Amino acid sequence: MNRRDGEAVTSVEQPGDPARPRAAAERFAVRSAAALLATVGAGIGFGVLTALVRVRWQPLQTADQAVADRVTAVVAEHPVMRDILFAVTDLGATLTLVGVLAVGVLWLLLRRLPRLAVLVILTGAGGLILNPVVKELVARLRPVVETPVYRTDGWSFPSGHAMSSLVCYGILLLVFAPVLHTRARRVVVGCAVLLMAAVGLSRVALGVHYLTDVLAGWLLGSLWLAAITVAFHRWRGDAGLGDAGPLPGDVAPDERDDLRPVPDRHAPTMPHPWRGFGELAVAWVLLVGLLIGMGKLVRVAGTGGPVARWDHSVVAALAGHRGPALTSLLDVFGEIGNTATVIIVALVVAVLAVAVLRSRRPVLFLGVALLGEVTLFLTTSAIVDRPRPQVTPLDPALPPTSSFPSGHLAASLTLYAGTAALLWCSTHRRPYRLLAAALMLIPALVAAQRLYAGAHHPTDLLGSVLLASIWTTVAWWVVRPVPVGAAATGEVSAAGRPPWTARR
Repeated sequence: MNRRDGEAVTSVEQPGDPARPRAAAERFAVRSAAALLATVGAGIGFGVLTALVRVRWQPLQTADQAVADRVTAVVAEHPVMRDILFAVTDLGATLTLVGVLAVGVLWLLLRRLPRLAVLVILTGAGGLILNPVVKELVARLRPVVETPVYRTDGWSFPSGHAMSSLVCYGILLLVFAPVLHTRARRVVVGCAVLLMAAVGLSRVALGVHYLTDVLAGWLLGSLWLAAITVAFHRWRGDAGLGDAGPLPGDVAPDERDDLRPVPDRHAPTMPHPWRGFGELAVAWVLLVGLLIGMGKLVRVAGTGGPVARWDHSVVAALAGHRGPALTSLLDVFGEIGNTATVIIVALVVAVLAVAVLRSRRPVLFLGVALLGEVTLFLTTSAIVDRPRPQVTPLDPALPPTSSFPSGHLAASLTLYAGTAALLWCSTHRRPYRLLAAALMLIPALVAAQRLYAGAHHPTDLLGSVLLASIWTTVAWWVVRPVPVGAAATGEVSAAGRPPWTARR
């Protein structure tokens, strides 16, 4: 504050003010010193832990064993807690992490950021390679606890789940978080830290790692992240690409625009939300009435009429031609239509759709379509309560009723038809349109598997087709996820670049 003529005047820094670069230099120095101290501390901590484990220091082994026994005893008494821990620990499994990194890399390639894509690939691959090498060098056995909860093979030190989850989620955080606004960045960082902590601690709770294994995994993962971040920045400097700042995501302004999910200035996702909600509510009520009426009709007709005989003959004929090879093949499509797979695929499609179209509307469209499908299916099946076909089902755990409509087919048709529509309306390029057409084969094969497995009648599948096709069309009409004519005209996005569909 400067005092002038008895009044308080706020000083405003001008672009040429030397105080600004000096303040920036001071902040950079403080952050660099903190990062150096943290890296040194992680290195010393990992070295000390590794030495103590190698010499089998008795106090450390006793403490590790006591923690493992006590925690697993609690988990063994609570099956729900055990199931939650299994779900959490799967978030750090190699297959999950490879999938997450693949989506991140594909996002960067779609946004034409190959250098950052290579950084993510090298970081993830290095983490997945480094951990088993250190395991072989230390060769620590897995815990043997009093109340086993879960068993796995391999060496124990350091924890691969703890290290790999920190490396893979950490590099994505370093790349994408800096372009977020302050509040969103804090939320994302907090959620990522909680996720990485939960994955590591779940390994202790399941009795497959000691606490020191998890700590060592976090420390080694931090060292690898620090090393590859420094190497990346040195490479950028040597290549003459300019100073990228303290984090990999702090790139040039044009690259920063490409990293953002949507431009800072963009059209509202839903210009008239209450009107859209009203339209969806009216359509939902009318559709659920139509489905219940159809379900009651086929159930009444299922007491001996021609529809019932046709239903039974189709399912019985397929059940009579079951074989091991065909069963194994169609079971794949049964898994594709289950709830967990549909949710995972929908999340991947939503992320990539935002990367391509630079809009949140595809996410809203898929969310509305799938949420409406689930509620329509649950409401209709509970009220109609149609018995399953009178054949031996492949899955004995199926409930005896809830045959109309098929949830697997309704969910897969909603997801893949919606994805095909996004592709078809986003581009006129033949390969992508062929891919959109090919996606419609998936719900067809899911339908075949449900009939083959004896889970549904053909009329149940017709109800699912009616549900999914009408509701997906309504969701598209209300949300309008793709701008009309964008693919044909090469419309320029708010970020100042043509969409991917217009690039040649």
